[in-house]
Amino acid sequence: MTTKSNNNVIIVTGASRGIGAAISHHFAERGWCVIAAARNTANVDASADGDRCVVPVEVDVIDAGAVEQLFHVAAEHGPVELVVNNAGTIDPIARIEDSDPGAWASAVDVNLKGAFYVLREAVRVMKPLGGGTIITISSGAANAPMEGWSHYCTTKAAVQMLTRCADKEHRQHGIRALGLSPGTVATDMQASIKSSGINPVSKLPDSAHIPPAWVAKSIEYLHEHATEDDLGNDFSIKTDQGRDRVGLPRS
Repeated sequence: MTTKSNNNVIIVTGASRGIGAAISHHFAERGWCVIAAARNTANVDASADGDRCVVPVEVDVIDAGAVEQLFHVAAEHGPVELVVNNAGTIDPIARIEDSDPGAWASAVDVNLKGAFYVLREAVRVMKPLGGGTIITISSGAANAPMEGWSHYCTTKAAVQMLTRCADKEHRQHGIRALGLSPGTVATDMQASIKSSGINPVSKLPDSAHIPPAWVAKSIEYLHEHATEDDLGNDFSIKTDQGRDRVGLPRS
């Protein structure tokens, strides 16, 4: 565990629940100043216990101007060292022929365009600072087609390539861009998946899903210990090898 002073700033999108909330809590407990971005910050834990620094910022990542303002707010608290590109949606789950075009496009807005807006602004801010880390929450769905998840698989595959492009363009500037593929995580998203009953993931028992805290620990590990080979790629904690590196229990 690394303890930081509050002038070490991390931005977490999708911070009001699930993975984002766990990451925010993890880093706040370790002395970071957490800029907790979400469409609705009512559930963001901004209690100032001890030296905790959590700054809730209401932002919809599909609004490029709002994302730019998010980084302005973050800069008021210190240089941005780490950005976790986490905001995303798996709804609506439907087979291609049953998908609503507007809803499918909305998923693209959040999962792809939103991720691009955040990554773009992170690069613009970090480059003059001499670098930083950008970790995007990825998924095995980026590489494996899943019935009913055409929107999710497609956008995650696109974001995987976006990460590779960011690494290609900006590794030389000290910017470390990579993805984290956690596998299935015990969050509210599982309720939508389970209720759909469409593919094998919806049939998984609750015990198959890892706790969000494991994702947070993995983010800290990658920020501190990611290798050159990790950059531009998705780091998986679904494998024993990945879990061993982070210090997580094997499956």
